[in-house]
Amino acid sequence: MAENRVIQGRYRLLAVIGRGGMGEVWRADDDSLGRQVAVKCFKPMGAHAHNTAALRGMRERFRREARVAAGLQHRGITVVHDFGEEDGTLFLVMELLTGRDLRRLLADNGREPLPLPDVIEIAEQLTAALAYTHGQDVVHRDLKPANIMRSADGTVKILDFGIARLGADLGFTSRLTHAGNPMGSLHYMSPEQIGDDTIDHRTDLYSLGCVLYELITGRRLFEMDDTWPVIVAHRSTAPDPPRALRPELPAAYERIVLDLLAKKPDDRPADAGELGARLAEARRHAAPHGMAESGSLTLATERLPSWTRGITIGSAASTRVPRHSRPARAALLTHSWTGGREVARHHEAAPHDARTAASGDRAAAGRFADGQRLAGLGRWEEAAEVYRAVAEEREQLLGRDHPDALAAHLETATALGELGRHFEAHQICAAVLADRERTLGPDHRDTLSCRHLLACGLRRLGRLEDSRAMACAVAEARARVLGARHAETLATRFEIACVLGQLGKWDQALEVCQEVAAARAEVLGPGHPDTLATRYDVGIGLGRLGRNAEALELYRDLVTARTHTQGADDPETLRARQSLGVSLGRLGRWEDALIEARSVATARARVLGADHPDTLVSRREVAVALGWLGRWAEALSSYHQVAEARERILGAAHLDVLASRTEEAQCLEQLGRSAEAAALHSRVAALRQERAERSR
Repeated sequence: MAENRVIQGRYRLLAVIGRGGMGEVWRADDDSLGRQVAVKCFKPMGAHAHNTAALRGMRERFRREARVAAGLQHRGITVVHDFGEEDGTLFLVMELLTGRDLRRLLADNGREPLPLPDVIEIAEQLTAALAYTHGQDVVHRDLKPANIMRSADGTVKILDFGIARLGADLGFTSRLTHAGNPMGSLHYMSPEQIGDDTIDHRTDLYSLGCVLYELITGRRLFEMDDTWPVIVAHRSTAPDPPRALRPELPAAYERIVLDLLAKKPDDRPADAGELGARLAEARRHAAPHGMAESGSLTLATERLPSWTRGITIGSAASTRVPRHSRPARAALLTHSWTGGREVARHHEAAPHDARTAASGDRAAAGRFADGQRLAGLGRWEEAAEVYRAVAEEREQLLGRDHPDALAAHLETATALGELGRHFEAHQICAAVLADRERTLGPDHRDTLSCRHLLACGLRRLGRLEDSRAMACAVAEARARVLGARHAETLATRFEIACVLGQLGKWDQALEVCQEVAAARAEVLGPGHPDTLATRYDVGIGLGRLGRNAEALELYRDLVTARTHTQGADDPETLRARQSLGVSLGRLGRWEDALIEARSVATARARVLGADHPDTLVSRREVAVALGWLGRWAEALSSYHQVAEARERILGAAHLDVLASRTEEAQCLEQLGRSAEAAALHSRVAALRQERAERSR
């Protein structure tokens, strides 16, 4: 299969997103329904590839297994939309998932164990999915971390039901005597699979036990590299108790895992239904002793894994400000991971320097001020180190629970968040929250402020439902303690709008954002930076809902207000003008959109620099407008310049560069330069493949 090939007249292959022994997985456009899907392609191997009778039987078995897979409808199982054959290659069309498989999560976490609340949530979701499939008389037979996906919102899905049997039909085998047997699957095979004995649903339960053991301990059940010792161990070696490696694991969960790993199927739980009941009972007993409930996986002692650092969600109802333009203590709520206003309030409510001076800590106070100056200059790496040193010194001088020590820790978290190190920032905030709840109580203003920051951090980590639940609770508490129109209450309500936007609930997000914008205009004034930031997000919501005429008028007013309060060349003014131009284009006013895009690109180049990402975004908008106006030669020049600049800065294989090169190739096609376009498409495909191989 090749990039841009259309199979069955419907599925346009875009890029390889996975490759294994049985074939490839492509991201594809479903041209009929206007959605993106995953297409898994299989190629018959060995003798099957040349035996007509075998191929005929194989195709029939493929259709049978594909129908079974397509008939499985459960939130914990990947949806199969379609299947077929194209030029001798069999294919399945499935939902396109976002997130990471458990193998990648563990690898990105440095093979460290996952937090226990996460493990328990994963176990419960997998058990529910297996209970459903086993009720349909379907056994997976190849359950392993690589076949389990966790999406950004925490949903766990099992991949590749029926694929293990399809693999055997296509010339692959799960028999351990085969020289090419993959070790990855071997580490999760049940003793009956290894011995080629009768297999039923309990083999999936054994594999689930292997997966949970690895998530809990950070290591595979039998950590050996040679095939034979692993075979022997699965058949006859008792596993090390998980609590020997993870003492904080409640005993009830250890018993469940060890029962799943019983050598004889009859000694395991009878079915997934029984397993689900035991997990529910274990949760009830464990909760009073510190385990989080499923809807609140934000214990103060919880340490989120490092794999969450790379998770990003599409544009939300939030404001991003170019780092170089951020003042040291700006008022915009969405300046940073924490929300700049929240951090500012700590300094207003707790005059650190004065209290610290009274404690004889003038040197630390001076260094704290140095950290603030570094942060104001956008030198977040240095600021983080300064804040960290001050926090440690204040702990020694004043005690761990002293407000100044806790404030320095929160500033450290802020700086780490600015550096994209959200996992570490979340750890610090969670620890500070535990101290504040213990010393100040759950409804103290500073405690609520810390909980707000945690809600923001959860959103940055992709934990959207957890973020929304926490933000709603904080907003309710702040309204009760401070008042419904207090600036901090409005800050949390604005955060709720951000989360709703990222969840795709734009009607609700827009409604909340409009309410916050009106309240801020009344409380803070119409020209206050927080008010203007919220109005910008109202424009985002209007655009997302297709209300582009309203968005255009809002951005016109916003440009006027920004120009009056901050100046025509301020990055925020230019950002509002950029959105105004986009709205013009959405309304089909491409001549006006082109004029605005060129003007903004020129201003951004002067203010931010010719190669600044925002400048390049504006230059791309110029190319888009030229294309819509049919001026393809000029558009090609603009697309090429943007692609060259991005490649020079980001490298040839960066996703933004590849997107720019694809646009350049499409422009070449419009100009009839098909050979050049094909060469560029091939280059992009090769670079995407290299990226995919490096990421495995």
